[in-house]
Amino acid sequence: MGKRFFLFGLGFSGRVIARALMAQGWSVGGTTRSGESLDLPGVTLLPFDRGHCLPETALDGVDAVLSSVPPDAQGDPVLDIMAEALTRARPRWVGYLSTTGVYGDHDGGWVDETTPIKPGLERSRRRADAERAWLDSGLPVHIFRLAGIYGPGRSAVDSVRGGEARRIHKPGQVFSRIHVDDIAQAVLASLARPRPGGIYNLCDDDPAPPQEVIAHACTLLGVTPPPVQSWEEAKATLSPMALSFYADNKRVSNHRMKEELGVTLCYPSYREGLEAISRSASGPSPATSANEAKPKPQAGADAPPPPKSSTTPNISGPRNPAPKPSSE
Repeated sequence: MGKRFFLFGLGFSGRVIARALMAQGWSVGGTTRSGESLDLPGVTLLPFDRGHCLPETALDGVDAVLSSVPPDAQGDPVLDIMAEALTRARPRWVGYLSTTGVYGDHDGGWVDETTPIKPGLERSRRRADAERAWLDSGLPVHIFRLAGIYGPGRSAVDSVRGGEARRIHKPGQVFSRIHVDDIAQAVLASLARPRPGGIYNLCDDDPAPPQEVIAHACTLLGVTPPPVQSWEEAKATLSPMALSFYADNKRVSNHRMKEELGVTLCYPSYREGLEAISRSASGPSPATSANEAKPKPQAGADAPPPPKSSTTPNISGPRNPAPKPSSE
């Protein structure tokens, strides 16, 4: 395979994937809504959304294409606008970043890629429709269903440091997760082992309750964890978006990712991932209590907005553990 890669949607995951590709000698181009980014030297950037079509030559000579752009109410923007150009470009590998949200709720049971999808949320139904559109496009498409994404700058460690952390106990609730570096290595592994039509769950080995993840982050930072809130108490303070992440409860299998793509996770669970983040995290030292640190704004479209509370500042429950779409 050649070495020209184009990435629609250089958001949180896309930027990490782009850097990993360049480290392996790929020439990378991609899109943001504005066509600008402060932290992607070496990437050719173009603006793209429904109001900004790419130049006709943007995909000339491209060998591989990945989209992390989420569908909207009209459908998938990349396919709606760029399908003909993609067909003309004839890339040898195409990827689409979707979400494990397409499986819906399974009451904490296990799901894998053979599990019938039954999305219960509107945004997950749109993702399921987008998956089908990509698979029916005639392109050599690979679908990656991402669990809850976390990484440096967007993790339970950052929530604790920012005074945003909550420990919400909903009995039986678990979330699967994936460190952004492991998303990147799985995409690169698929490039080396293409199987058009393949669908892969990208997640770690340890689905876990969100309150345990926050407690572990507090231990790593040496601060007192926030008190555990019951689900009945907490749900009245959560935004509709935050509530929606608790609507699905499942454990996601990554067996196919390991067997077919040969992926060995850098971070098999949130413990290894958060430990690495805590060692490399910059910024102010954490307060003695997780609720004493000064709140900081959240950034990045991969993470859900923090829940609102009348008694606590912009604090987050399923900020990273919950499945969420990848987008710019």
